[in-house]
Amino acid sequence: MKMLTAEITKLLDKLYNLRGDDSIILSKIEKEKIVATETRERTTEEKGKLQEKIENLTEEERVLGEEGEKLIQALSHIKTDDFKFVLNKLNIDFDPEKLNEEVSRLLPRTIDKVKEETDKAKNELVEVESEMNSSIATIEELAIRKDEALENQARLNEYFELALKGNINITRDSITSLLEKFDFNEDERREAAKLMMFPEDALFDYEEKIKNANQSGKSISDVFQEAKENASDVVEVETPQVTLSPREILIKVLEDLGFDYLDFTSNDLEKVLANYNETNIRKNVNYAKAKNLNLDLFIDNVELLYDAEFDLKVDKLIEIGKEPFDIYLNPNILIKYSKNDLDNTINKLISGGLDPKKVPLIAY
Repeated sequence: MKMLTAEITKLLDKLYNLRGDDSIILSKIEKEKIVATETRERTTEEKGKLQEKIENLTEEERVLGEEGEKLIQALSHIKTDDFKFVLNKLNIDFDPEKLNEEVSRLLPRTIDKVKEETDKAKNELVEVESEMNSSIATIEELAIRKDEALENQARLNEYFELALKGNINITRDSITSLLEKFDFNEDERREAAKLMMFPEDALFDYEEKIKNANQSGKSISDVFQEAKENASDVVEVETPQVTLSPREILIKVLEDLGFDYLDFTSNDLEKVLANYNETNIRKNVNYAKAKNLNLDLFIDNVELLYDAEFDLKVDKLIEIGKEPFDIYLNPNILIKYSKNDLDNTINKLISGGLDPKKVPLIAY
């Protein structure tokens, strides 16, 4: 019979988290939905203002053209000599020919400026509509993902209920296939299947701890935290010394930086371990905090944790006028380019007569 070791406790922590309303998968979907909803509301408002601005500018251009032409025509038929006496008597300096020249000179320039402003607003409208449509599509996609997540969660809870009754009749392949949808790696899937198929090994003990905690008024989250804090107390007696594995060291570093390691998939952690560099990880996360970048950026794109040029690339984007939130919404620019490639891309935009600040990051 297996004991409730630290490694098994962590695995069960993760499994039990996926069973509840605070599942990291459901929480992540909800976070993404909040961001997408805020983007949709913001862009919808911006779209309305831009459409109104374009209408006003279009009307302004029409009125300028019509009234300007009428004024030019009117001035061309006025002779100063016809009003010489009254103008002298009233001491008014009125030269219709000179005024006509001034109107003819200024009117086209003014109309051109209005047209430029209209074109600029139209370009902004295209960008805003693109961002708005993207957020709407994201919200629809998240609804589908949430339905799938809830369906998978229901099946997981069904398997656990059968296991805890000691009457599970589900094949190991069925269990591992389900857990694969939760991004468990092969070892985790195999171990979790064993725990469900042979609950007397450790699952019953873990469930007992959960029940005792509930009776004492503690939340499941409190239990998970205590399990982490007291993990060394449940290591097998015959192990005289606890040596942290590379994975456990990584988890400790992430927790020191304010992350919950359960927010990362097993595949994500394996990817970081394959490129592990604690100095880069701590440097990048602390830099992101200093620049007010949402740390979910790293959860969704673990490559950035160990990217040696992460701070240099973000600095460059901020230098050309990009906001931290814009960078957070477009992390692919940081993954796609090296610092040198990013510099070259920006230089090409500038040499092509474009302002990099006005070009949306999604177009880079």
